[in-house]
Amino acid sequence: MIVSIANQKGGVAKTTTAINLAAALAMRGKRTLLIDMDPQANSTMSYLDVRTIERSVYDVIAEGGCPLSDVVQPTTVGNLWIAPARIALAKLEAKLVGELDAHFRLKDRIAPLRPSYDVIVVDCPPALGLLTVNALVASTHLLIPIQSSYFALEGTDDLLETVEKVRARANPDLRLLGVLITMHDRRTAIAKDIRGQIQRVFGEKVFTTVISKSVRLEESPAYKESIFSFAPESSGATEYYRLCEEVIDRG
Repeated sequence: MIVSIANQKGGVAKTTTAINLAAALAMRGKRTLLIDMDPQANSTMSYLDVRTIERSVYDVIAEGGCPLSDVVQPTTVGNLWIAPARIALAKLEAKLVGELDAHFRLKDRIAPLRPSYDVIVVDCPPALGLLTVNALVASTHLLIPIQSSYFALEGTDDLLETVEKVRARANPDLRLLGVLITMHDRRTAIAKDIRGQIQRVFGEKVFTTVISKSVRLEESPAYKESIFSFAPESSGATEYYRLCEEVIDRG
């Protein structure tokens, strides 16, 4: 299973979901690779010291790039490896435009490594450019995190339209794994309304697990830890572990 975590809206807990879902899958004994496709490199910073990174996903996808296996590094979590990103990824979009295989670079580079991992999780940038399209073309499944806020569904039409275009030609097997409600504040009426709204739009595709708003979840990446080692008793740890179970069941 190759799962892209995408939403072109920023601040929806996309990276938080990528790092903690990947860690939970690894804890469940799944050999897991986390690929950071976001030039902001937040997934990478959550597990590695960026100053020590010599080669990144940029070097893999650029013209004449190196094999993906050359950039993969182990993390402190057993069963979890990461293909790191660097800010240079931001320049890649312009370089890929007009290249015949532009949309297929990541898929082609993943292919030789795919048998080595049970699950590959791809953290996408908050945009619908070539980097996100590369991730969607390479993936078997898509997970969409949606923040529990007033403008929650803004932009999801554009994302779904992009998914349909990818399905139409490049990757007909791409499936929507599910929609994850994040940063949910159960105490407010608006959060309850938004949850109902998301449920009406996506129906059974909405995960039963809802990720609550949590200071612990926001703090853990700063300590280069997943929520499971940083605050194992927290609601965030419980919720992301539950999400992992649902992902395995649906996958």
